[in-house]
Amino acid sequence: MKANKDESGHEQVIEFLNSLDHPQKNEIEEVRKIILNVNENITEHIKWNAPSFCYHNEDRVTFNLQGKGFFRLIFHTGAKVIERVEQSRLFEDTTGLLEWVTNDRAIVKLKDMSDVESKRADLVEIVGRWIEVTTV
Repeated sequence: MKANKDESGHEQVIEFLNSLDHPQKNEIEEVRKIILNVNENITEHIKWNAPSFCYHNEDRVTFNLQGKGFFRLIFHTGAKVIERVEQSRLFEDTTGLLEWVTNDRAIVKLKDMSDVESKRADLVEIVGRWIEVTTV
């Protein structure tokens, strides 16, 4: 689905989810709610053909819906090149949820509703911490 540029980001996501045919649709919708409730300044739109979440108009967390039997959340620092070279990971993940790809990019994999529920508190913590350390 291509995002309609005349719609708000929220409207784009609602339309996307309404037409989404995915085995973990309920889980995706629940994770979306979790992320949006972390901080009132988080907004959403469609990026990479999936819902993406922004803080101060900078993408920070984006769904990857390509897996079979799971989906991923990609934690990143946005589209713009940031003038920094991370010598170490952005922060110490005490939850163990993040699978670090680079020092400023990580993934969380989710399988089903019980997985989402068991990771709920850690997801809230990780999203909040990610926003905190990536806000310039």
